[in-house]
Amino acid sequence: MLILGVESSCDETGIALYDSAAGLLAHALHSQVAMHAEYGGVVPELASRDHIRRIVPLLRATLENAGKSLADIDAVAYTRGPGLSGALLVGCAFAESLALALDKPTIPVHHLEGHLLSPLLSRTPPTFPFVALLVSGGHTQLMRVTGVGAYELLGETLDDAAGEAFDKSAKLLGLPYPGGALLSKLAESGTAGVYALPRPMLHSGDLDFSFSGLKTAVLTLVREQPEPLSESFKADAARAFQEAIVEVLTKKALKAMKQTGLKQLVVAGGVGANKQLRATLDDEARRKRFRVYYPELEFCTDNGAMIALAGCLRLMAGAASKPAGAFAVQPRWPLMDIATTTSP
Repeated sequence: MLILGVESSCDETGIALYDSAAGLLAHALHSQVAMHAEYGGVVPELASRDHIRRIVPLLRATLENAGKSLADIDAVAYTRGPGLSGALLVGCAFAESLALALDKPTIPVHHLEGHLLSPLLSRTPPTFPFVALLVSGGHTQLMRVTGVGAYELLGETLDDAAGEAFDKSAKLLGLPYPGGALLSKLAESGTAGVYALPRPMLHSGDLDFSFSGLKTAVLTLVREQPEPLSESFKADAARAFQEAIVEVLTKKALKAMKQTGLKQLVVAGGVGANKQLRATLDDEARRKRFRVYYPELEFCTDNGAMIALAGCLRLMAGAASKPAGAFAVQPRWPLMDIATTTSP
């Protein structure tokens, strides 16, 4: 069974072909970062227009790299939500129209489920069940995952997600868009212990998160400094910020492991590429004798491969596809709406 995956939820256009027997055959991705950098953030209308320009060439490249034709496709999976309305509509319209022309079914996929399952694309994938730490740009959640669609929400952010806090704090430090990755890089040259920043909800007794207060603490720190901000201050502040985020994410993930009794932790989403987070979790895994899994770095960002995989796994798990031709997206779509169960 050959599944075409289409991702267009925000500022990456992704196309992939996933075979149920052979795995990922090929994928192609275009990032709009350079285009949006001029405006300091994603411009939804420009994002939608760029998806339109890129999606067909990416499909042709993916088919060529996989040695497949349109006639070989058995179903088309695409991101239905959450995301930017216009961007989602581009991918939806393209996928539904193509499937209709090929007389093939479609599989609407939840963007976060794609991230959640993306470590299964790795050379050494986890097995069910596992605890998942989902840390994408707009979401920070801890889930117990017992199978495809079988998710139990353990905790989530009450305000800013970790990725949002990274980007907003980077902007406060004067870093260009997209700032999160630049802040992480800058933190590598910072000195530990120069600044003390709060660890929000670290001792809350639950598995929820809150990062807006940490961002505010960075703002306060910046306002106390003379202008222009020195490079040493930026590096030390970045180090302090990243250490605070990593400690909270790590401690909450460890608490979730203990609470569920599971011995596998999956980390997915863009922040899952953070070097310090990976190193800290790897150290804890060795000490406490559990296993931690990450997507390959190329699959941490939004991509078509995770959508094709999620669509394929949903079909294999018995989820129904649908006839092509229905154009509907869900810009706001809680992940738990697609869960088949919320209990262990």
